[in-house]
Parts: sequence; C-alpha cells; structure tokens
Amino acid sequence: MKHDLLIHGGRVIDPAQGLNGRFDVAIRDGRIAAVAADLRRDEARQCIDASGQLVLPGLVDTHAHVYQYVTGRFGLDADLVGVQSGVTTLIDQGGPSCMTFPGFREYVVNAKQSRVLAFLSAYLVGGMEGHYYPELYRPDCLNIEATVRCALENRDIVKGLKTHAEIGGFERWGVKVMEMAAEIGRQANLPLYIHFGQLWPLPDAPRGVDPDSVFSEVARLLKPGDILAHPFSRHPGSFVDQEGRVNPLAREAIDRGALVDVGYGSHFSFNMARVALDAGIVPDSLGADMHGYNTTVPKPAGTPDEHPDKDHMFAGTTRFSMVSGMTTMLALGLPLDHVVAMATCNAARMAGVQDRCGSLTPGFEADVTVLSDDRGRWVLRDNEGTQIVTDRMLHPTYCLRRGVRHDAAASILPQAQAA
Repeated sequence: MKHDLLIHGGRVIDPAQGLNGRFDVAIRDGRIAAVAADLRRDEARQCIDASGQLVLPGLVDTHAHVYQYVTGRFGLDADLVGVQSGVTTLIDQGGPSCMTFPGFREYVVNAKQSRVLAFLSAYLVGGMEGHYYPELYRPDCLNIEATVRCALENRDIVKGLKTHAEIGGFERWGVKVMEMAAEIGRQANLPLYIHFGQLWPLPDAPRGVDPDSVFSEVARLLKPGDILAHPFSRHPGSFVDQEGRVNPLAREAIDRGALVDVGYGSHFSFNMARVALDAGIVPDSLGADMHGYNTTVPKPAGTPDEHPDKDHMFAGTTRFSMVSGMTTMLALGLPLDHVVAMATCNAARMAGVQDRCGSLTPGFEADVTVLSDDRGRWVLRDNEGTQIVTDRMLHPTYCLRRGVRHDAAASILPQAQAA
C-alpha cells in the first residue's frame, strides 16, 4: 500500500498553501504524503470519509495554560484542551519559568500526546495560581540573566516570553516590570506576548494611573514580532479606550510590525470586538485562553476558592474551546479563510514553527483537524452577557497528531444553545 491513511471527500483549507477546495489528504509513516484531488483509495490501508466536513491543518492554540498542578487550579491537562478538543499544538503562555521549566519539559511536553510549546514567563514564579498573588510579580521577582539563559538553552520548546501590561501592575510598580521583560525579549531574540486589559485588582492605595496610558508606556518598548493580546478585552487598559475608541498607538504598533492575538477566554467582549474591527484591527491569531478559573474542571486541593477579580471568571459559559473561538470570529464577520489562518499558519508563524506545523505540506508531521460545519441558529454569549445569534457553528470531530487519530471527546467541549 502506498499510504497508511487517506482522508477523502472533505473541504481542505490550508491557507499556507493557498488550498481551499475538495482534496484528499494522504498520510504515511506519521507524515503528510500528499494533498491532491481524487487520490486512489485502493492505495491506502485505511480510508476516512470527510464529506461535508472541513479538513484543516492541525489547529495551533496560541494561548494555553497547561502546566497542570504546578500552576494550581489555573493549569489544565494539555490533552484535554489539545488533541481531545481537536487541537494538535498548544503554546503555554507563561506557565513555566526559568525555575520550573525542567518539570514542564518532563511532565507536560514529553508526557502528552499534544505538541506543547511555551512562551516562558518573564517572572521567576511563572503562572502560579493564575497570578492570584500580585506581589509575586513585582520587579524584584524577575531575573533577566536567568530567564534569558533558560530561554536560550531550551529553544526547541521556548518560542517567546509572556508578560503583562495592565493597570493593576502599573498602579503598583509603574512600567519597570515591562521594561525588564522587554530586555529579556531583546537579549533572547524572542517575541514578547503582552497581556493587555486589567488583570489584578487595584492596590489599596492606587497612584491614579490612567488606564489609557498603559499603551503609550508599552509602545516605546515594542519590537517587530511582539504580540499584543486581548484586542477585544472588556477590561480597561486594552485596545479600546475609556472613550470607546481604539487607542491610536495600537494601530501604530501594528504598522511597525506588532502582531495581534485574540486571547479569547475570560476577556472577550462582542461590543469591544465590534469597535476594534470597525477601526481596522483584524487579529492575526487566535488563542483560546482556557484555564481553571474559566472552565469547569476539578479543583486541586490547596488552591484559592476564587480569583480575587471576580470579573476574571467566564460569565458566558463554563464550557468552551479553541473551536468555539473560531465560531465567534465567523459570527463577527471574519472570512473563513482568515479564521483558519489565525488558527493554523499565522499561529505557527507567530511562534516561529511554520517549518513544522500549521500546514498540510507534504513532509510535515501529519497533524490534521477535522471539523463539522453546521448551519442553523444558535446563541453566542460573551463575558458581559451580550448575546448574538449565528447561523454557523463549528465543532471539532477528531484530529490526527503524527497520524494517530484522537476523537474530540473532551468533557469541556460546549453544547451549542439553539436560538
């Protein structure tokens, strides 16, 4: 037999190769062997009929939190949000630090079926309890030399750095933490993934920092390839200012080479998305931003009962996924080709791994995601309680990771609500 597996009859969308149409995908020895129309079924040991479904490069989630247990309730099981949810590659945002990275490699990267990469935390403690304790993230809790060394010694896994530019931190320490994180990025020659929008509650004695000044402080520190996260955030200090307009510095940063990642999760707002999109802010990539505070999962012993910022909880639903975010992007009017690119080749390029994933290029590992593409009427709800009705719903059916099939059976996958 020429091929181990043939997926036939589906609509293949691979923006990296400019493919959008009915093609067959052939797999041999865990790698993509061919993508072409009407490949011979009698040359494959196994055939899967994907008629009526979307056949995509394996999805790449740019914003995962999967350092399970070490980050307390915050970290999820990588395979639960990965291959069991139709996602083949996860980029953990700030879970491991230079102190905890060896455990991340051994117990997450090496132990899971999903491919797991990391944007290393700029902070020594990493993502402990989802930054439940703000004082662990002050300037004294960064070490530039140690973090740069860890990043350089682990370039196969570490693809960037994670930091925060938000009003809770600026009220406490000013711009110092952000300056140190930017220096780490420069010395390691890696992109920064920058959280925008308030995360921590304000201190008891705030200094009176204007939330809209955060962008101006950060803009001067950016380099091309840095990633601005949460453009559609409902929290102050993000892309949309207090007057309801997009901060002009956001547009300038993008024009100078900054990328934009949705960072869906707890921060997403339909109203803010509409403002940003109407102003021409079109995101490059899509991260689900799922974690233990916005997803219904068992709570490990010893973790706090709730996040100090109750608004950080996901109000719309306790079950969502990377594919849920794709459905929402379609409902906002983004074209399917672009949404697929956000979740595949753009995401891979953001992390510098476009030579191995994000495409069905022959020779790449056989990472494939198959989605159902249903029509009807469903209600989508955001974190502010805003509801919209969509006529299109994507669901993960299964994925292949290195040619091995994983059905989308994760307990956290949502059930669509009919309109």
